Amino acid sequence: MTPPPPGRAAPSAPRARVLSPPARFGLPLRLLLLLLFWVAAASAQGHSRSGPRISAVWKGQDHVDFGQPEPHTVLFHEPGSPSVWVGGRGKVYLFNFPEGKNASVRTVNIGSTKGSCQDKQDCENYITLLERRGNRLLVCGTNARKPSCWNLVNDSVVMSLGEMKGYAPFSPDENSLVLFEGDEVYSTIRKQEYNGKIPRFRRIRGESELYTSDTVMQNPQFIKATIVHQDQAYDDKIYYFFREDNPDKNPEAPLNVSRVAQLCRGDQGGESSLSVSKWNTFLKAMLVCSDAATNRNFNRLQDVFLLPDPSGQWRDTRVYGVFSNPWNYSAVCVYSLGDIDRVFRTSSLKGYHMGLPNPRPGMCLPKKQPIPTETFQVADSHPEVSQRVEPMGPLKTPLFHSKYHYQKVVVHRMQASNGNTFHILYLTTDRGTIHKVVESGDQEHSFVFNIMEIQPFHRAAAIQAISLDADRRKLYVSSQWEVSQVPLDMCEVYSGGCHGCLMSRDPYCGWDQDHCVSIYSSQRSVLQSINPDEPHKECPNPKPDGAPLQKVSLARNSRYYLTCPMESRHATYLWRHEENVEQSCEPGHQSPSCILFIENLTARQYGHYRCEAQEGSYLREAQHWELLPEDRALAEQLMGRARAMAASFWLGILPTLILGLLVH
Repeated sequence: MTPPPPGRAAPSAPRARVLSPPARFGLPLRLLLLLLFWVAAASAQGHSRSGPRISAVWKGQDHVDFGQPEPHTVLFHEPGSPSVWVGGRGKVYLFNFPEGKNASVRTVNIGSTKGSCQDKQDCENYITLLERRGNRLLVCGTNARKPSCWNLVNDSVVMSLGEMKGYAPFSPDENSLVLFEGDEVYSTIRKQEYNGKIPRFRRIRGESELYTSDTVMQNPQFIKATIVHQDQAYDDKIYYFFREDNPDKNPEAPLNVSRVAQLCRGDQGGESSLSVSKWNTFLKAMLVCSDAATNRNFNRLQDVFLLPDPSGQWRDTRVYGVFSNPWNYSAVCVYSLGDIDRVFRTSSLKGYHMGLPNPRPGMCLPKKQPIPTETFQVADSHPEVSQRVEPMGPLKTPLFHSKYHYQKVVVHRMQASNGNTFHILYLTTDRGTIHKVVESGDQEHSFVFNIMEIQPFHRAAAIQAISLDADRRKLYVSSQWEVSQVPLDMCEVYSGGCHGCLMSRDPYCGWDQDHCVSIYSSQRSVLQSINPDEPHKECPNPKPDGAPLQKVSLARNSRYYLTCPMESRHATYLWRHEENVEQSCEPGHQSPSCILFIENLTARQYGHYRCEAQEGSYLREAQHWELLPEDRALAEQLMGRARAMAASFWLGILPTLILGLLVH
């Protein structure tokens, strides 16, 4: 990366002559320094290792605009396919990202039947659900507050299915969750616009319609739902994750509590008139995400991603939860489905001090037996289990926490070239960027490292949806303006030769034939080291190359500043004049450059200036400048011109001399 040249302090300062390369002058120095200081103070985000090491802008051609702003979008992508469906306002977009070709988009219009919605808000048809059903794509939307669905056949022909309650909300701003499993459909969407406002988890299609009791959740916000096929078919579970209002109204208690709930998929309802249409196997447990060492608690669940175990063991499925606190700090906690299942099977009920009935609350019964009324009544009045679900690991603490505000997460399990397994987290921030974080799969030598921050869009905007395709090794990301396809590797962004490539700790990347390359594109084994401390020591050359010398001529008593691009936010940058440290920029310093300001240039301040980046035991020279007095610079220029003229003179007369010698 070509660094920006240094600049003058003010327009009134004596003019400087840059010998190599030419200088570019911009803002007055004091204003520039004030601006950089303000940016650094405003954007400082946590300690150095929890923040991203570098920043990168994805500059590929895999961006396609909507052509108009889309305030509410839903994204659907099938693994292995180059196509992405996005539901917008009154239309569905089909984006195509063929390998090695330009991306394209076409649209299918699905307008609303406004009718009596003329005087109401949200009278458009906001598409909120896209789901593949056989060879058709099911599309559902708000349809001017009359939720309806359509089938897309051959990706274009629209077949109306009419009004379908529970498949889409009345407004795009409503919290909604729909889960499909075979012919069964589960939904959190209310069926009536002006009544039934208490949120429920329903089975709206299947053997019988069921819903949760109105007292078991307090103003829930649903995050994720999944069906887990257990060892016995009758024991299959529905787990859904949500946050709700805290029943503890103590002023010091958090406003929200994060939960996981369980239901038996084979639940048939109860025996009495009060329980016949309700889920009889509902239980909920608190999800804990806190760090006792720092006394930080993260109570607000933002997103959940389930990473199945590669061997197919459902108990070893990893549940990644993104949490925040009232200060918008974030944490990632990882749970296992086995731990969640054990809590529900073995815990007592919170606030219930009598012996549990048989069968115990939450138990799934074989042969579609109804749940006894006594069991339902106990669970309905005491739906929370006493034991809390804690993160995996011996310390039961977050995987990591940060001052960034994370909103969504997807996770990719991959193997590096040496066969080691890593989990790569892609976390969206409220700034419209993505953090790429590596988690070692080795429990004995685990580490977490924030590799980079990615800007996925041409136009900076909030991220509305993100999808991971492990088969194609791509991310699909949407904002209100565009959709981007972002590769998981992006090895070309790492500068600094072999040392810079390995210092990234990116399991997708390695050093091969003088290039930092993706392990998937190289035909040979590449040099990799995911050592968390000293990966650069695996490089053939013990030291990185020095920075090229750049010279600038300056008049005495002038003001000047030198800039050093801070590529790594984990490094300490030092400006040295000869052997003396003149300026230090510590890790976490979010300004793009470490600036050395020379207020009044004296004879002592001429000479060599080096900017060094120190990152653990890794030391590299990032910049090397020589400040020259104007008279010496002029002398060097004159001497250079004299040499050039002499060379030109001899080159001009040499052929004549040679010809004369040959004639004689």
